[in-house]
Amino acid sequence: MDMPSVIIGLALLAFWLYCLFDVITRPEQDVRRLPKILWVIIVVLLAALGGLLWLLLGRPRVGDTVPGVGGLYGGPPSTMPPPAPRAEAPRGPDDDPEFLRHLERRLRDED
Repeated sequence: MDMPSVIIGLALLAFWLYCLFDVITRPEQDVRRLPKILWVIIVVLLAALGGLLWLLLGRPRVGDTVPGVGGLYGGPPSTMPPPAPRAEAPRGPDDDPEFLRHLERRLRDED
């Protein structure tokens, strides 16, 4: 076995793993043409050809609109309500005026 065939084999393995990982982690609503499980089967069974088919036919393209989903692929803005405002971050006890008043009262009562 010579070095170029090893490099080509490793490149094909890396391409196949990338495509398989991409299909598995892609949300179901982003997958085009076939159900996600069929894309997984195609990529697993057909290796490099399946990966190429996934990239050309199954993977969403930038600019594709996905109904009801906004964001990266250019869909309309989501109809979900905006996220609730975050609660105030916890403060240290020395930043809390109520805690400091309570501490002063305790110290006075102990004297």
